[in-house]
Amino acid sequence: MELSSLSELDINESGEWPLIIKVIAISLLCVLVWGGGYYYIIKDKEIALEAAERKEITLKQTLEVKYAKAVNLEAYKEQMKEMKIVFASMLQQLPRKSEVADLLIDISRAGLVNGLEFQLFKPGAENPIDFYAELPIQMKVVGDFHQFGEFVSAVAALPRIVTMHNLTLVPLGEDSELMSMDITAKTYRYFDEQ
Repeated sequence: MELSSLSELDINESGEWPLIIKVIAISLLCVLVWGGGYYYIIKDKEIALEAAERKEITLKQTLEVKYAKAVNLEAYKEQMKEMKIVFASMLQQLPRKSEVADLLIDISRAGLVNGLEFQLFKPGAENPIDFYAELPIQMKVVGDFHQFGEFVSAVAALPRIVTMHNLTLVPLGEDSELMSMDITAKTYRYFDEQ
């Protein structure tokens, strides 16, 4: 077959084309159909598939995290029960509004029993913080170093929670063993007393 005879081929008489031309035409037609199908159908699906694969990785990681939590759910529940018990016992250590006056007396008594001289004992106003209120007590006491230590130990041994802040020690004189201590004691009151 010559190349000049290719121009004489009629599409309506394709059944009578030579075998080699039929094979080439069918191959060309298949390539065009495959290329068009890929471009118009499969290409968009591949992009969606890649996005779905990325989402699958993220979902698997989320599943692993949630599975780890689910496996430990009973342990978490037990831990929550224990924490509620501990929290309730700590709340019992916070003074109620009616017990604040007794706590102030206990703090001042701890200082007097340990030989300290109070120059200032000034309870401050309640400072609300979240679910509790902070009750500051400004104190200025005079005594020696050991008396201060015993006083702080006595306050720490009280059945209610009292913390010490902003401690300042100043000697009263060069020859004197006495010192002046400025300190802020803070106790806390839980709001939900009802």
